Amino acid sequence: MDTAQGSGEHAGEFGPESYRSWRATALGALTEEIERRLILDLAGPLQGRAVLDVGCGDGALTRAVSEAGAFPVVGCDVDSRMVVRAAALAAENAASISYAMARAEMLPFRPSSFDIITIITVLTFVPEPQTALREMARVLRPGGRIVIGDLGKWSQWAASRRIRSWREGGMWQAATFRSAGEWRVLVREAGLHVERVTGAIFFPRCARLARLMAPLDPLLGRLTTFGAAFLAIQASKR
Repeated sequence: MDTAQGSGEHAGEFGPESYRSWRATALGALTEEIERRLILDLAGPLQGRAVLDVGCGDGALTRAVSEAGAFPVVGCDVDSRMVVRAAALAAENAASISYAMARAEMLPFRPSSFDIITIITVLTFVPEPQTALREMARVLRPGGRIVIGDLGKWSQWAASRRIRSWREGGMWQAATFRSAGEWRVLVREAGLHVERVTGAIFFPRCARLARLMAPLDPLLGRLTTFGAAFLAIQASKR
C-alpha cells in the first residue's frame, strides 16, 4: 500500500524494487496480507471469471486471482517496468496472465470484456477519477463487479503522507485522499451501484503495534471506516 503505482505524472517514482522492499518488511508484509485478503473477499468467486487488474504493479494480485481459478486474467499499468516485472514473475510461476501498458482513463479493451475489475491504490493519483471509473464501467459486463481499494482520508497514514508532501513534494503532493462518503459519490456518478464500503489497516505505522492490533482489523472494518488507512469499495454494473 505504501508504494502505490498511480496513474500520472509521478507514476514512475516507485518501481518494482520498491514493492519488493516494502513487502520484505514486517509492516509491509502484514498490510499486504490484510489488504489482499479483503480485496479477494470483495471480488467474490473467481473460478472461470474474466478479471482485469488496473494499475497491476508487479502483478501480485493478478497472480493471486489466477491461482484462485480466474481466466482470462489481464493486468495493465502505466509503468513499463512494472509490466515487464509482472510478466516475468507470471512466467516464473507458470501463470497464464496477459499484461499491457494502459492508463485507467483509456483502457484498450472492448466493451463488456470482464466479469471482475480491480483497481488498487491508483485512483488517489488519477486527476480525473470519474473518467477512469466510467472507462472501467464500459469494459465491465452487465452484472459484473468492480473492487476499488484506495487510501483512506482520515487516518494516521494519510496525515503522515500529507506532511511528507509539504516537506518533500513528489507523488504524495499529487494525491487526493477521499472519505468513504466521497468514494460512494464518485462510484455512483460513474453509473455503478455501490454494494459495500469497508475499511482496513486501523493500526499505526509501527510493526510492533500493527501485530498487536491486526486481529481487530476485521471487526473495526465492519463498524467504521474512520481511521482506516485503506478503504475498499465493492460496486456492480446493472
